[in-house]
Amino acid sequence: MRILFALLFVLASCSPASDPLTTPSELDPDLSEVKQPYLLVLGIGQDGGTPQTGSHADPRWNEPANTHMATSLGLVDPVSGKRWLFEATPDFKRQWYELDTRAGLREARVPDGIFITHAHMGHYTGLMFLGHESVGANGVPVYVWPKMAAFLTNNGPWSQLVKYENIRLETLGPDSKIELSDSLRVSSFLVPHRQEFSEVAGFIIHGPQKTVGFIPDIDSWEEWDSTGTGLDQFLESVDLALVDATFFANGEIPGRDMSSFPHPFISHTMARLSSASAETKAKIVFIHLNHTNPALEVGGEVYNVIQKKGFRIARPGEQIDL
Repeated sequence: MRILFALLFVLASCSPASDPLTTPSELDPDLSEVKQPYLLVLGIGQDGGTPQTGSHADPRWNEPANTHMATSLGLVDPVSGKRWLFEATPDFKRQWYELDTRAGLREARVPDGIFITHAHMGHYTGLMFLGHESVGANGVPVYVWPKMAAFLTNNGPWSQLVKYENIRLETLGPDSKIELSDSLRVSSFLVPHRQEFSEVAGFIIHGPQKTVGFIPDIDSWEEWDSTGTGLDQFLESVDLALVDATFFANGEIPGRDMSSFPHPFISHTMARLSSASAETKAKIVFIHLNHTNPALEVGGEVYNVIQKKGFRIARPGEQIDL
């Protein structure tokens, strides 16, 4: 039984003005006739998902519809039959299954490529399932920046994936434009975030009709501004932007001053864009929510405030047509 796709999804909608509730049957269409590429939201949680490890008192352990896998996107090209993943999370095996099931595949086939933003646990550790202890994959392209490539090459157990050629590292740079098909292209850029082991990247997925940006982690919009680029320019270049929403506001974690946490609060992002046009606000889709984030409660007070201000929260299972 599917865990994340049981209740309350949005399908094929990118408008913050509508947020319909749909049933599992409505969310599991036959996609065999779909001809245009699309993204699938495979998880919206922070690295540890929801509920968080060790939080035994969290009632969501017994509420499958309210659990969340770590943030990941699937990209499907129906014409070529190829699929790609953005992030290899600790929930990799379930997300791969959901990607193939939603894409209408009857038999498992390794993804045609995986794009990794950085070396924090929720973004790359799922690569382990490609090793000989599990799938034993052969040469899966993994798109990473140079420090991330060096991290995987020089540190076990990831180095074993490289040595045994389970994965093939494809190194990105500021001018990289990965042509996935005649109608699909991915470009990448760096964003400021904790870089203990690697750079931190964002991606833009260029489809035949739409472009979608993906920044699941960033320290602050202001720090990004100081590099000569930033949120405003980013939003001008995309039709939709899935951005860091780890925390809603200071005070979310009892007893801790969160003002120096390396993530822009949802409340801050909304305040920064308060004077932006409704069209610009509608581009923002919040993703990568910590288990403490009240915005996870669909229909709750915080969730509704976000909607009313013209923004929205990503929904597990939603399809974004490109």
